[in-house]
Amino acid sequence: MTDVHHMFEACIGCKWTLHVLGQIRKGVRRPGALERSAPGLTSKVLNERLQKLLRFGIIDKTVYPQTPPRVEYELTAFGQRFVVILDQIDALREQMLEESEQEAD
Repeated sequence: MTDVHHMFEACIGCKWTLHVLGQIRKGVRRPGALERSAPGLTSKVLNERLQKLLRFGIIDKTVYPQTPPRVEYELTAFGQRFVVILDQIDALREQMLEESEQEAD
């Protein structure tokens, strides 16, 4: 199992990883939809990020046996716990923005 500190650093340091996680949480599960969800996100970068998240055990990949093949991604139980940390960071960022706006007034 990969060190959680390393996983957190690898995810928080990449805007695309955070975006992909956010989209999967919202129910966007197919690679094409994930790629279209952000201008500038290429299939190469998306695939790299998805592979990293799979390797860390944050997401699962399901391949459906049909033509053309259908692939979907979803958060694992660990991934659902992991994104709670990201939620807390977002909340902290929002608090800091509010405080800086109040100080500016």
